[in-house]
Amino acid sequence: MTKKAVWALMIAVFIPIFSYLILRSASEDAVILPKKYFFDTVVTSIQDGKTKTDTFWHKSANFKLVNQLGDTVQLYDIKGKAIVINLFFTSCGSICPQLTRSMAKLQQSFIKGGNTRRKIDTSVVQFISLSIDPERDSVSVLKSYADRYGVNPDNWWLLTGNRDSIYNYIFQELKIDKLEKVPVSPEFPHTGRFVLLDKEYIVRGRLEEPYSGLEAQSESMKTLARDIGLLMLEKDRTKKSEVFTSIIDLSWLWLIIILLVTGFFWYMSKRRKING
Repeated sequence: MTKKAVWALMIAVFIPIFSYLILRSASEDAVILPKKYFFDTVVTSIQDGKTKTDTFWHKSANFKLVNQLGDTVQLYDIKGKAIVINLFFTSCGSICPQLTRSMAKLQQSFIKGGNTRRKIDTSVVQFISLSIDPERDSVSVLKSYADRYGVNPDNWWLLTGNRDSIYNYIFQELKIDKLEKVPVSPEFPHTGRFVLLDKEYIVRGRLEEPYSGLEAQSESMKTLARDIGLLMLEKDRTKKSEVFTSIIDLSWLWLIIILLVTGFFWYMSKRRKING
């Protein structure tokens, strides 16, 4: 086989693979993910003569509270899901009913496609409504409120518990006062904002468009629904590169390459016979 033929064979094998990987990388980078909001520390180090900066993002601490069914639940019970959190109280006569309707609408948007029984896909997102009046919002009161608004408990918790624990979580972990442009009272954090956590319990969102639950059909709620999906598709950047795995997984492309290579060698063999 001539040197020119070898180069032609290498091109036939590698160009399709690299073209695929470049297109795949470009399409992933084109998606703008909701940003991470808060970091605990930034560590700078020197590796191989180059400066490397690592940002350690704030991971919300765990909590243990009671839901509308009387079950004790923890934040870290939720694995591999996006999490949407809002604040409410059952005796609220202003924005809370609308927030609950918005959350219900959002939950219904995750009904499994084609499911005639309208079963919610609980594998994608967990909804949490934290009572800011837990002393009056007992389990029975939460259950009555949930039934009134058609709350599906499969992936939506209405939570009550120790007031100090709830308020500490709201301000120290969700940092709700830093998310809002208007002051939030430390005595009674009444807000229409929804907070989005990723699978690592890190607060995510978009500065230019806060997730407001004051209108169920708003662009804000549509953005939130889209961002939930984006977080579920987000790569785990702590894992090793998957380039080699991607190449191996291209079974359809390998079949085409094998056919091309086989045809190439058959053609070269026929030519040698003719020339011989």
